[in-house]
Amino acid sequence: EKMSIQLKTKAILAATALTLPIASYATNGDQLLGVTAIQWGMGGATIAAPQDAATVFINPAGIAELGMEEVRFDLSPGFMNPPREANGNTSDSNLFFLPSGAVAFKVNDKLFLGLGMAAQSGFGVDFSDTQPAPDNQQVVTTKGFFKLSPTLAYKVSDKLSLGASLNIGYQSLAMSNPMFTLPQNQQFGFGVTLGGIYHINDAFQLGASWVSKTNMSDHEFNTANGKVTMDMDVAQQLGLGLAYKSTSGLLVEADIKWINFSDTMDSVDMVTPGGTMPMKFGWDDQIVYSLGVQKQVSDKTKLRLGLNYGASPIEEEDVDNNIGSMAITELHLSLGATRQLSKRVSGSLSYTHAFENELTSNKEKAPGSGTYNTISISQNILYFQVAYQY
Repeated sequence: EKMSIQLKTKAILAATALTLPIASYATNGDQLLGVTAIQWGMGGATIAAPQDAATVFINPAGIAELGMEEVRFDLSPGFMNPPREANGNTSDSNLFFLPSGAVAFKVNDKLFLGLGMAAQSGFGVDFSDTQPAPDNQQVVTTKGFFKLSPTLAYKVSDKLSLGASLNIGYQSLAMSNPMFTLPQNQQFGFGVTLGGIYHINDAFQLGASWVSKTNMSDHEFNTANGKVTMDMDVAQQLGLGLAYKSTSGLLVEADIKWINFSDTMDSVDMVTPGGTMPMKFGWDDQIVYSLGVQKQVSDKTKLRLGLNYGASPIEEEDVDNNIGSMAITELHLSLGATRQLSKRVSGSLSYTHAFENELTSNKEKAPGSGTYNTISISQNILYFQVAYQY
């Protein structure tokens, strides 16, 4: 009986090694470029010159830089269409809803408060088969990570603003394949975001932000063979940005961001009744480069263009341990616009295309089975935004 449990456990672990990372597929690794139409329209380049209350997630100092008299509200729902394939098999789940909302308040000339809640990463796939030889090897996963961020910012001087956010993370995870089912499970976690913005002169300003690792409570799944647990923390990030603003209504910003995936997704421990096994996913740290250009083309209209690039954190030698993982997108192109609808209300729209990227396993670096596995993904992302500023 003990031998039987151990064999079942090994089968679960082997299957999980191929399916767990499928739960994430988003844009920079498994992280979204932003959470509003304005942020996406700038290609995610918003650390130094944020323009909406959702800066609480990117650089909390930004709520002191919005130029509001009392308050700014931003509601920005998004939709993502990410066609994906694993060994030529397509996912049946191809449309996801990305909610986002934030508010910022001016308490006085120095003190600002904010609050935001938005989808940050995750989602899932629905493959009827994932292997080169059709055999109904279905894989269905759902993962969502949402963040609630109460924020405080302080305007030290006309040149310097500082801010901090408490990150309350909410993560949901479920997985199913022919060997096992891990039912839906939700856990909370906590982290912080710190940021600053410094005005070099009237034209140039610098921004810096640090998003700590979100330490999530262990997921606990009750299965037929007993309790299975695993820890799915969210990686820390460090970002720097430089923005240029002209008197003619031109804004150009360039950002660089480091995401510490090697700390959270290089190896994930799964604890089962039969013991603990490290799941060697092998994700590398990612460096993300983003460039955003915005032009005020009339009194009421702004247009945006954004580029975003980050090499996939998954390399060829890791494909076999990440079958179906969609975290390999690299190059994104964004278009966006804002229209002033009234004195205090504006509407924004953005469209982003992530160009298709395909990755095939390298058996010379990672010897294993005799087959080669291939994963691919492209993305189409549409965001709407309504803002009220007074």
